[in-house]
Amino acid sequence: MADLPPVSLATRSETDYFSILLHLANKYNFSVALWKLPNDATKHLILSKETEFLKSTDLLEQLNTGFLFAPFNTLAERPFLKADFVFSFSNNSLDPPGTPLEVFSNSWLNKQLEADEMPSEKPSLYINSENKSITTDKDFFCNLVAKGTAEIHAGSFEKVVVSRTLSIDLSEDFDVAKTFQKLCDRYTNALISFVNIPETGCWIGASPELLVSVENKTTFRTTALAGTLPYKEGMNLKAVAWTQKDIEEQALVERYIISCFKKIRLREYEEHGPKTVVAGNLMHLKSDFTVDMKATSFPQLGSVMLNLLHPTSAVCGVPLDTALEFLNKHEGYGRQFYSGYLGPVNFLHDTRLYVNLRCMQLIDKAAILYAGAGITEDSIPENEWEETELKLNTLLKVIH
Repeated sequence: MADLPPVSLATRSETDYFSILLHLANKYNFSVALWKLPNDATKHLILSKETEFLKSTDLLEQLNTGFLFAPFNTLAERPFLKADFVFSFSNNSLDPPGTPLEVFSNSWLNKQLEADEMPSEKPSLYINSENKSITTDKDFFCNLVAKGTAEIHAGSFEKVVVSRTLSIDLSEDFDVAKTFQKLCDRYTNALISFVNIPETGCWIGASPELLVSVENKTTFRTTALAGTLPYKEGMNLKAVAWTQKDIEEQALVERYIISCFKKIRLREYEEHGPKTVVAGNLMHLKSDFTVDMKATSFPQLGSVMLNLLHPTSAVCGVPLDTALEFLNKHEGYGRQFYSGYLGPVNFLHDTRLYVNLRCMQLIDKAAILYAGAGITEDSIPENEWEETELKLNTLLKVIH
């Protein structure tokens, strides 16, 4: 990681501030969440003095402003970072404070800069990993796909989403703040996130998949995203030829969302799609679902649907229970926060939670990257391996 800037109060860049705030988080043992929403130029960073751990009964609607970082395992507690300090950035600089909390935060930061001599060494990251440095062997993964298709043909489930890991060494000059900026520049229509929590470690990623959005307590949104093809600049999205396997995989995710609506007897929703969308170097099939929460008199729809949706068929399988049992038995590692969900909660009147895809976990001088592929009866092991290679390249291209 590059040296921190000197401590003068002269104008600093966004990257300078990210590094400074990460140093202060390490100094005080604070948690950090830094993110940029899709198609939004503004970046936000919060510092949290103490991590809260939410239970399944805790409702989104009752939480303070903060950032939620949930694991794949629905039985595990969910770290929640209450926003004790908030900073927003645009046009490569720190924005003037626009809320009382930002006024307080900027005043605190200025005092820290005046009183503290910033070190020149790299700020430390929180290292907490059950997986250590692991890489999934290709033969193991292809055999896993074959087992999945065999179970589908045997009637155990319709679909299962298997995943793999790739461990890489990081260069001595690897810089978290600059990597975050590169992801923002390259993947404008994804949630770009960096989370650093003492209890859970450090994760960074670029996710294209919205799980739950609640806008101004009036509009609920979710998406069905599946199917994967490589994208090249200038391609005509209307002319993309999807295979029957991709179309059926995406339809399964749609049906899963609709089944969740049926469980709560909600029929008043809008569905648009599927359509081809671009996510960095990849294309996917996407359908959007919208609900008017006032018209349906459902103020807690965000929390209810979150509990029903996660883990979706896009990251686990259909039916959920048998697919999950298969993954726990055969996948060979614990996913931790990969394919969980994350995002700002009650932040500027909105909650935006995304599935934690295209992500990596930083562990000392290495990183573990994660990627998955949806397996249906038509899946070919070699093709699924290639799909995960494409997904891993989302981060590899930025790192290297």
